[in-house]
Amino acid sequence: MEFARFGSRTWSDPIEVSHDPADLEHGSWAVVLTFEGELTAIRFARRDEGRGLPGDPAAWPGVSGWRPSLGEAAYVAGVEEIQRRIASGAVYQVNLTTILETSLPEEAHLPDLAARLMTGNPAPFAGLVHVPSAGVDVVTASPERYLTRSGDRLCSSPIKGTAPSAAEMLPKDVAENVMIVDLVRNDLQRVCRPGSVAVERLCAPETHPGLVHLVSDVTGRLREGCGWPQILGASFPPGSVSGAPKSSALEAIRHLEPAPRGPYCGAVGWIDADDPDGPSGELAVGIRTFFVTTRPAGGRRLRFGTGAGITWSSDPKGEWSECELKSRVLTGLASGRVET
Repeated sequence: MEFARFGSRTWSDPIEVSHDPADLEHGSWAVVLTFEGELTAIRFARRDEGRGLPGDPAAWPGVSGWRPSLGEAAYVAGVEEIQRRIASGAVYQVNLTTILETSLPEEAHLPDLAARLMTGNPAPFAGLVHVPSAGVDVVTASPERYLTRSGDRLCSSPIKGTAPSAAEMLPKDVAENVMIVDLVRNDLQRVCRPGSVAVERLCAPETHPGLVHLVSDVTGRLREGCGWPQILGASFPPGSVSGAPKSSALEAIRHLEPAPRGPYCGAVGWIDADDPDGPSGELAVGIRTFFVTTRPAGGRRLRFGTGAGITWSSDPKGEWSECELKSRVLTGLASGRVET
């Protein structure tokens, strides 16, 4: 069965697939948007409520042999290159990532991994879009809100700053968060009413399995005539997983990262233009996210990304350690080393 699952809602029986953001202005959709900007929106015939697991956590076979697109030495070299760009004034901050990849056994199905993550690593923006016929097989345990829409109200909650505990946060973590909050404010101002964009929470610590993040909330009221095409055009990719200025950060990412990110660092969630209370939706930043790809010669691969925000004060080896910290619990659950 092909379906999508977010919170207590399960959508099933896909009836339409679109790659056009304009279609999001009508109907109810599960959405996967890659970091590179490729949209897949899926409309379903059924929607049900219920909190049962999407699959069987005991049926997930476990995977091993993860290979990174950037190993430790290459990642450290990438951090040092970003710092050279910062010193030259080309950029202020860049999110540098590595993609872990391994082969996926034939009997492995992502709904079972989703169930394993729901019990072993619950997350506020967890979700699953399992529609292989549309080329989409994604499960996320994202802790980060990219955008929530309620009528004309938008809210984005960028995460910047990660440590094993709140006491171990560094001044660099706070500075990084404030920098990205300013970027998100500027993004939302492009589609929101003048004077309506506000920072409602700044650098609040949030505890998640195995680590602590700093999280901020930026809100605004949409201008008349602005819908999802304009919202995504103004704010995507999310500032927390690109950098500042965004255009310069994206140029650095294209130069330094050898593998496309795909759904990782993109957006995963749902959009409902037919909500009787007004257009609504909730899109997570596609971090802590697994997704399936198929090689042209055959064979499925499972991918998972991890990364860190690089600033002038970054310690290159410390940033690699942050990548390992962020991935440890999730890859452990997928590999069967961490119990649910």
